[in-house]
Amino acid sequence: MVDPRRYSPQTVAVLGGLAAQPTRWRYGYELGQQVGLKSGSLYPILMRLADQGLLESIWETDPPHGRPPRHLYRLSTSGLVVATDLAAAPGPTRRQRPQPAGAS
Repeated sequence: MVDPRRYSPQTVAVLGGLAAQPTRWRYGYELGQQVGLKSGSLYPILMRLADQGLLESIWETDPPHGRPPRHLYRLSTSGLVVATDLAAAPGPTRRQRPQPAGAS
């Protein structure tokens, strides 16, 4: 089982977004729109996940004329396991504030 505290909420959102269609190659802009992250947050997460072996990444092989190739991402087998474990993990619990003495 994966420790959900190891991953930020943003990273969990990226893994969840990719897990929705785990075999489909996705590009960053599309994924960022889906999970609500801007490029300054998204791309470091994608690079970290790729470095950890949780994502596969390739360059687009046949971009439309006039546009440079994009980097594409999808979950690796181990990334799908982590994403599935995170989805099954209980959400963070709120800590209860201690009640002052005499309060009910």
